[in-house]
Amino acid sequence: MNEEMSRQLPNANQEQDDDGRPRRTGTVWTASAHIITAVIGSGVLSLAWSMAQLGWIIGPITLILFSLITLYTSRLLADCYRNSDPVNGKRNPTYMSAVKSNLGKTQIWMCGLCQYVNLCGTAVGYTITASISAAAISKSYCFHKHGHEADCSISYSMYMIAFGVIQVFFSQLPDFHDLWWLSILAAVMSFTYSLIGVGLALAQSISRKSGITTATGTVVGVDVTSSQKIWNAFQALGDIAFAYSYSMVLIEIQDTLKSTPPENKVMKKASLIGVSTTTLFYMLCGCLGYAAFGNKAPGNMLTGFGFFEPFWLIDIANICVVVHLLGAYQVFSQPVFAIVEDIVNQKWPNWKILTKEMTVISWRCFSIKINIFRLIWRTAFVVTSTVLAILMPFFNDIMGFLGAVGFWPLTVYFPIEMYLRQAKIAMLSPKGVILQILSFLCLLVSIAAAIGSIEGVIISLGKYKPFHAKS
Repeated sequence: MNEEMSRQLPNANQEQDDDGRPRRTGTVWTASAHIITAVIGSGVLSLAWSMAQLGWIIGPITLILFSLITLYTSRLLADCYRNSDPVNGKRNPTYMSAVKSNLGKTQIWMCGLCQYVNLCGTAVGYTITASISAAAISKSYCFHKHGHEADCSISYSMYMIAFGVIQVFFSQLPDFHDLWWLSILAAVMSFTYSLIGVGLALAQSISRKSGITTATGTVVGVDVTSSQKIWNAFQALGDIAFAYSYSMVLIEIQDTLKSTPPENKVMKKASLIGVSTTTLFYMLCGCLGYAAFGNKAPGNMLTGFGFFEPFWLIDIANICVVVHLLGAYQVFSQPVFAIVEDIVNQKWPNWKILTKEMTVISWRCFSIKINIFRLIWRTAFVVTSTVLAILMPFFNDIMGFLGAVGFWPLTVYFPIEMYLRQAKIAMLSPKGVILQILSFLCLLVSIAAAIGSIEGVIISLGKYKPFHAKS
């Protein structure tokens, strides 16, 4: 009997991890793909506009500073995946569970509010961006056929609905572990449209058709008023912060990694690969985009029609944006799906409608399963985010506000507080004081960016009619 059990236990261990969940199989490359999918998002397309508001001096410095801050705090956060010991401690499968384990219940509500409001807001923002890029494909053909001065405005509400319909199907993927192929595809797409944007900006700069640039960006009295200069600069900070935002899903990505080598070391390497790669693309897109368009840089480099030709290449880039955002939407939505489903399953564990999986398609090693509750709840989430997107199609303002809301608490405050608590570093020690100063400075940046973005939303609301959005 004992001999039989000794033969069965290794097989069981091979199928489950130390927390009883199915064995994780993620690697540094799948984690890097998830990070790149989350980080190189639509924010890269607004960086030329952000550079135009900040200028040649502050713009590049801001990009580099945000990248270094994000990389440093992501390393701190990676060590919080396990309690006490980053190698052998108890797992924290979600950001909220890490905060609860390290900081206690008093701060978990603040974390949950910041994280999940930001995740839901990102789903809305990505629906808006994908629809604008899809509508731009029709617009580029119109401009090519009828000339650059033609009225080619088009409603993008239908594109939002189409994006939502596709997301209903993708949302039935059970969890993060099933998203690896979509993240890899999305990462390839993000590289593709970023390279196209860089190439078009470089070509325009070389052709001497570039706009006027300055060390301090847009000129007061020429390009903007003094108040617009301040608000736009604040909003640009939010856009850049959003462009590096992935800490809200870092723990969830780390929870897909296999146990050996240690998850924190693999995650730190994946973060270095992801942030370094994106910083390179951001510098190229931001600087070359600003060099090409100058202080008149559009809010979105591919859909603001700074470029008209070659129209087919711009169409390819916008198709890549849409495909990429199909994957990025899921990367940010899966944690929302998971937390709601976990709460419901814990409250009603015996309800078969919550746990029963039904096989829809089964062919050799490939099968598609659905769960009734998952189908209803996730479809409702997608429908809600789509309706909100139709009501609030303010690209730059939405991007800046999301960055401001999520950057300080999720990227800076909680990682630093958990690190200080876990490493038992005194608040008044030299390292503790330096980290607290860093956290406070980032809070000021977040407040400024939020104010700038809210101002932009107010201005846009004065010109907008619900359900009649056109680009």
